[in-house]
Amino acid sequence: MKAFLRDLGWPAVCGLLLALLLVQQFPQLVGLPAAKSGVPGTPAIVAPVGVVSYGDAVSHAAPSVANIFTIKQIRNGARSSGLNGQILGDYGTPIPEPSRRQSSLGSAVILREDGYLVTNHHVVAGADGILVALQDGREAMAELIGTDPETDIAVLKINLPDLPVATLSPAEQLRTGDVVMAIGNPFGLGQTVTKGIISAMGRNQLGLNTYEDFIQTDAAINQGNSGGALIDAYGRVIGINTAIFSQSGGSQGIGFAIPAPLAVNVMEQIIRQGRVIRGWLGVEVQPLTDELAESFNLVQAKGIVVSGLYRNGPAWTAGLRPGDVILTINGEPATSGRQAMNMVARARPGDTVTLEVLRDGQPMTFSAEVSVRPTFSGS
Repeated sequence: MKAFLRDLGWPAVCGLLLALLLVQQFPQLVGLPAAKSGVPGTPAIVAPVGVVSYGDAVSHAAPSVANIFTIKQIRNGARSSGLNGQILGDYGTPIPEPSRRQSSLGSAVILREDGYLVTNHHVVAGADGILVALQDGREAMAELIGTDPETDIAVLKINLPDLPVATLSPAEQLRTGDVVMAIGNPFGLGQTVTKGIISAMGRNQLGLNTYEDFIQTDAAINQGNSGGALIDAYGRVIGINTAIFSQSGGSQGIGFAIPAPLAVNVMEQIIRQGRVIRGWLGVEVQPLTDELAESFNLVQAKGIVVSGLYRNGPAWTAGLRPGDVILTINGEPATSGRQAMNMVARARPGDTVTLEVLRDGQPMTFSAEVSVRPTFSGS
């Protein structure tokens, strides 16, 4: 019996090994999934999860971003000599120096099919001619429809057919940390795209414009990017690039864009009525610090302090006086001078606003009729 088992042992072992080898190479013979092809021992390449390219977003937005070239005539008057300060003509009159042409660069965004573009006021200020160059190679001289220096917005118009119009992003969907890209014409290199994120929302008190509500981004913005588009990861415009914080003049990762809804609102007002009409109360205010709150015998430093009034202005006529503490405007807490000015600016001239005020510790309520804001500063 032992001899019989010994004679069958090796064939059985060999058969078992062969069966295991067959199952490993051809698992479908026993109902298992077929083996994947590839080099044995090499891990399979897993498809990446998430966005690996923003090419579709750029392709969607880039055609609506134009390059701008402005021309200014510079006249310097009489030419100077090294001897007597002037070069004189035959009759002793100064010879005027020929005018020079100064060019500068910028960008703009097409926001309407009928040819209206938005750029920055500082890009086109003082320009004698504005050339708009589209991504598709077409060029046109632009008409300056109007500007709003207080938001640094300018509106241009070109007469070309089939213009690519930018798609706007819903402002309420924007969040700090969202991926964004800046499209513009830095240093005249041609259309260029840089990427970053939204670093902060609602930046103000930067001293750049009278009305500030900036989107801050670390997407590289350089000279020539001004007036270009800041877009989201879907190719929708969220802002108009306008400024950078830099000690060297180059990008240092702190750029600012005007939110698209504000730019569109300014554009529509300029097209419709030639300028932006804002509400005004004629009030100068300052923050209510803890020290001022203590001097006013206030428990908490809430509100803004009236530091000055324009005589016979709406707030003066309503009864406000310097030293009053404004707590609310139309029921909304007054938290800063900038916020209060923006609230009043959004009101239409002729509207009535209600101001809750503390005077000498006593609550008071005033109603003021909003007037048209003059060209100087003040709420």
